[in-house]
Amino acid sequence: MINLPIDFMTEMEQLLQDDYPAFLESYSRPSKKGVRLNPLKCAWSTLEENLPFTLTPSPFSPFSYYIEEKDAKVGTLPLHHAGAFYSQEPSAASAVTVLNPQQGETVLDLCAAPGGKSTQIAGMLGGNGLLWSNEIVKNRANILLSNIERLGVRNGVVSSCHPDILCSKLAGFFDKVLVDAPCSGEGMFRRDQQAIADWSLEHVKACAARQAAILDSAAQAVKENGILVYSTCTFSKEENEDTVSGFLERHAEFELEDCNVSFGRPGIGLDKTRRIYPMDGGDGHFVAKLRRVKENPSYPKLFAPKQKQDVKLAQELLTSVIKEPWEHEILQVKEQFLLLPEGLPQLDGLGVLRAGVLLGEGKTNRIEPAHGLFMAAKQEDLHQVLSFANDDPALKQFLRGEEIAVPNHLKGFAGIAVEGVLTGFGKCSAGRLKNRYPKGLRIF
Repeated sequence: MINLPIDFMTEMEQLLQDDYPAFLESYSRPSKKGVRLNPLKCAWSTLEENLPFTLTPSPFSPFSYYIEEKDAKVGTLPLHHAGAFYSQEPSAASAVTVLNPQQGETVLDLCAAPGGKSTQIAGMLGGNGLLWSNEIVKNRANILLSNIERLGVRNGVVSSCHPDILCSKLAGFFDKVLVDAPCSGEGMFRRDQQAIADWSLEHVKACAARQAAILDSAAQAVKENGILVYSTCTFSKEENEDTVSGFLERHAEFELEDCNVSFGRPGIGLDKTRRIYPMDGGDGHFVAKLRRVKENPSYPKLFAPKQKQDVKLAQELLTSVIKEPWEHEILQVKEQFLLLPEGLPQLDGLGVLRAGVLLGEGKTNRIEPAHGLFMAAKQEDLHQVLSFANDDPALKQFLRGEEIAVPNHLKGFAGIAVEGVLTGFGKCSAGRLKNRYPKGLRIF
């Protein structure tokens, strides 16, 4: 049994009343483990046939599954490196299910690191529309960027910007906005001892104040008839229902809508919101859905390059790697060449780390292709690709950064795939592949 803070237990007993014994009993059981299929890169059958543990569907998303084996080592698997799935506690998928992104929409994930919800949104967008993922803390934003790249997102922007600056400059731009707010983390107690150590009533109050400020910022970004979803991984009424009620009092342009899902249970005093407790099949989440019912007169200028660029070498590189080059505008930023998503707003002053896919980096008289280009591709897109079985020793060699043997007829750049899912690339010559798998991602 986990040692829970006394003040927390008192609060939960008052909230849950007759359900409190079941809540307390849930802490004698381990946290739920799960994975979420990435439909941008992988089919369910590939996971089912190749993951070395049992997967059971979860109620929180059609792409989410429980892992039955509690000691499963997920992060070391080749298909994880390939971005075929994302390791995620199943109830964490609930907020994006309520957000319900549709292909072609513009979507903002305002507090996005490490990227679980952003990559779930990307999978639902299916490469159509625009996903903007923001994280104010720079080192966490870099982790977010790495996950966006690993899961092959082509229509995304990653930024590290203060929410109020971002949302004021992009006011009225987004069809849907997700605020998965920093919180006191009570839903993480079963798997994170540090969350227990950090918890206090004062911390709860500080989180609630910060959440209110973030929501006020987010409200600016939502276009008329757009959706704002607020979520936390905590049980505190002050951070959940009270925060939503306070927002509605300050923002008459928004109305609370029913989440329209069957998982979890109604919120406290706000029946249209949803609460998920450990006894509901997940570690813990709260979700509220709000609709902007009044006009938002603001709208940002769309992106326009300041000057025409010579990107002939970049276009030649793309053509040499991809059979039918993607119809993305190419932009050079210093030494980097990017494949831009469609429908971008102006990017200046928004702390953008990357827009779209990193095609390559300029060298003397050439452009070296980037890892992200191959991660965003499918096997059938490439002129040259080697696909290895999940348990092939050569695949493990590649993921360790070693050279591997390849057929003699292969020359130049080739993708490396696991069970048909791209996980990197190398350069072939004389029956050997010189490894280009990034050093920071290699297994040892």
